[in-house]
Amino acid sequence: MTPWAPSTLAALRDTFSLHLTAGPGGPDAPEVEVGMVLAGGDLYVRPQRGTTSQWYRAAVSHGTGHVRVAGEAVAVRFERTGPEVRAAVDAAYRIKYGELASFAVSTPSRLATLRITPA
Repeated sequence: MTPWAPSTLAALRDTFSLHLTAGPGGPDAPEVEVGMVLAGGDLYVRPQRGTTSQWYRAAVSHGTGHVRVAGEAVAVRFERTGPEVRAAVDAAYRIKYGELASFAVSTPSRLATLRITPA
């Protein structure tokens, strides 16, 4: 696994959300803005609608894509996670988003937790 560049990690810590594209990308590829958190040094995202979310299904299907944060585009891999990380990711969302975290700590969202790593 390739580690995050220090500048990208700093940008992820300091920003509210990132832009995500699943698949090969390109000028016509749909991009979605999503809330994200760092937990245990890893980057996680959760769809508000859980596993029925279109971008979630595309990320799982393709397994790769791009994220854009603070003007920097990074090729990434998407990985489904299990229950072992859910509590830490819940806590990170609550710390970062406060009352707004309800979008990410519902049962459907928790079941659709994705880890994002640099490709």
